[in-house]
Amino acid sequence: MAHRAFTILVLVGAMGLAACSNNSRFGSGDGAGGGAGAGAGYDSAQNPNSPAYFQSAVGDRVLFPVDQSTLTTEARATLDGQAQWMNTNTAYSANIEGHADEQGTREYNIALGSRRANAVQEYLISRGVAGTRLDVVSWGKERPIEICSEEACYAKNRRAVTVLRAAAGS
Repeated sequence: MAHRAFTILVLVGAMGLAACSNNSRFGSGDGAGGGAGAGAGYDSAQNPNSPAYFQSAVGDRVLFPVDQSTLTTEARATLDGQAQWMNTNTAYSANIEGHADEQGTREYNIALGSRRANAVQEYLISRGVAGTRLDVVSWGKERPIEICSEEACYAKNRRAVTVLRAAAGS
């Protein structure tokens, strides 16, 4: 009996995962479809109101130069898109995560990540996003996305990431 229950549980889990996959999330290329989000599921990268769309089309991260928390022109353009999306999709709040590369001390990088996250928060607020919808956290150098001792890796780790979450009460 326990073996049968386990088998059923595994099958249900596998079906759930299969239902979540979306092999055409970047478009089928057949030209079919209608307006924005037409035929796209709620969590589809093709639905302009979905977090997946925010991440892939708007962009969920901005990069910084070495030892800086000043927003670049490219970062401001991405954040303009984030602000527009968040002002349209008020059911979402965000955690803004500040990150640094592996160079420097842990303490220095925590402070730098905090300055980066705060710069993003302040910019989004200046573009109309309610400050009550934005929280900041600094991970310093603790959560790299690239690990190597080369500038190409360091550059990807000097970032702030806007992580969406359902707003309280939604």
